[in-house]
Amino acid sequence: MLHNLSPMDLELLIKKVVKEVLVEPSKEHLNEKPDELLTRDDACSLLKISKTSLWKWTKKRKIIAYGMGNRVYYKRSELMESLARIN
Repeated sequence: MLHNLSPMDLELLIKKVVKEVLVEPSKEHLNEKPDELLTRDDACSLLKISKTSLWKWTKKRKIIAYGMGNRVYYKRSELMESLARIN
């Protein structure tokens, strides 16, 4: 498939793929609502952690949880704020 591409076409193809992978997903974060309530599963997916870690961080008050009945929710904006900068 690449044998028929000119160097210019290959460059354009690479730029297109890089844009799709790097630039477009970052735009998705702009459309997210900062005060959106997330379930435990959603919070774990966002932070890429296990439910055990989420529970431990909640108990240590590193992150704030909200409840309604027997359901637990987290605010997206507070989860993002709780991330500490390393350097």
